[in-house]
Amino acid sequence: GTGSIYTFYPPDAPEFAKLMGDFTQKDLPTLMANLGVPNEPLPLWWTADFINADPGKPGTPCTMDKWIVGEFNCSCVGISKCLPAYCKADTPNASFFDIPVKDVMEATYLGNLMGQKALDILSSSKMKAPSPAAAKVINRLEAIKGAMAMGVLSKDEGNGMLSKLFEV
Repeated sequence: GTGSIYTFYPPDAPEFAKLMGDFTQKDLPTLMANLGVPNEPLPLWWTADFINADPGKPGTPCTMDKWIVGEFNCSCVGISKCLPAYCKADTPNASFFDIPVKDVMEATYLGNLMGQKALDILSSSKMKAPSPAAAKVINRLEAIKGAMAMGVLSKDEGNGMLSKLFEV
């Protein structure tokens, strides 16, 4: 797809314990406050791509433990495993069946896990009103979905607007 080479590590990988601790305990609370949602749960669909700021040459061991977030992804957790189905100039007929079975299984697992976590969050907070920021997002989602259902927006237009809501 993108030409990037991805290396996936589990969240509890020991070589990244300090990074994860700093990010989850220090950086995320500040980020959530800056976004105006300090008391909301961390969105399930967020991923962060970290880049080591070590000025050394590629392929050599890191000499310092300084990391920066290269980007936040808010809509594609697990989808990188499905890139073989992405149609582009050199693969115009790509389809779901081009995704290796192992990758389909992993993407499905992640999708099901996120769905279950989302359901758990919604179930545990049924009696709570959403924060003003969350209510604004919900209203925008409902307005776009309603416009699509009534034919005011095409499916492509509506989906484009929905994806823009989650860009950071």
